[in-house]
Amino acid sequence: MRFNGFSAKGAGGGTGRRAGRAFFGRWLLLLLVSIAAAPGADNDKSKFEVKPPLAYPHHQTSEKVTIAVQPMETDEETREAFGKVNPYRYGVLPVLIVVRNDGTDAIRVDRMKSIYTLPDGSHIEATPAQDVRFLRGVRQPTGIPGIGITRQPKNPLAEWEIEGRAFAAKMIPAGQTASGFVYFQVPQTSAAASVYISGMEDPVSGKELYYFEIPLSGK
Repeated sequence: MRFNGFSAKGAGGGTGRRAGRAFFGRWLLLLLVSIAAAPGADNDKSKFEVKPPLAYPHHQTSEKVTIAVQPMETDEETREAFGKVNPYRYGVLPVLIVVRNDGTDAIRVDRMKSIYTLPDGSHIEATPAQDVRFLRGVRQPTGIPGIGITRQPKNPLAEWEIEGRAFAAKMIPAGQTASGFVYFQVPQTSAAASVYISGMEDPVSGKELYYFEIPLSGK
């Protein structure tokens, strides 16, 4: 693991300017925490139960932040979260990410990046959840014999669960957990692969936290 340093250049202002920046930082922190604490958009939808990160086999802890990742390939694994649609059957691997903040300060995660790393060193960046529905491309309409009406097949990757269960947290307050799915266009999975996660920040200072590289080997 490494630590990404952060430095700020002085702007030549006095005590008042520094106080103003500190006030703005605290105001931004309170705003983002209030957004993070807002209820989810799928309250009227079926619930998907997420376990604590330590309950998953692939997890890592650093500086009181614990992250678990859980790829889901089979119909059995995806059924609770996605119903009858298994995204991996359509070339999209859903990976559940669970982030627990046991520190004393909130962490900013709206700039968090996820990369699926294969054993040969190739890297696959996560596809934004709102773009997943377009990955199958445009298909020709299906005609009904003898009737001049065409029918467009339903796109399984357009189901609400794809975006509704995506990782969408902006801030994780101290003592709280956030979770959701990220999606990778992976033609073939590997037990020797890993998931690289970076981009988490201290919301006041802007300092980037440690990155996580979580291997998917082992059970």
